Amino acid sequence: MTDPAPDTRTDRPIGPAIGHGLRGRCPACGEGRLFACFLKAAPTCTRCGLHLDAHQADDFPAYIVILLLGHILVPLMIEVNAAFAIPLGWQALIWPGLAILLAVAMIQPIKGGVIAFQWSRRMAGFR
Repeated sequence: MTDPAPDTRTDRPIGPAIGHGLRGRCPACGEGRLFACFLKAAPTCTRCGLHLDAHQADDFPAYIVILLLGHILVPLMIEVNAAFAIPLGWQALIWPGLAILLAVAMIQPIKGGVIAFQWSRRMAGFR
């Protein structure tokens, strides 16, 4: 049995790529915009020509946001309820509103990071 041919492609550093993705920039060059709309990836990078629509991020960014929100909001709710006597009606407005605000603020950077991770590991159509 023969060994597969070694991968001679250039390495794609994961750290800078994810940093670019979190800022909404092309993971390859860091210059072009990653998103055409709020959550729709641009077809190609305007600077380097990388095809950005090959990603398959699917629901993974939403799962990450849900996980992070749970770890942020639950301890915050416990501490706020222990420190202050906020009426239940106000809490029914504060916590869902804060969850929505944080989710909207977090989803695009996290999706950019997932797309950049896929690009750096040559996954999902990024070869």
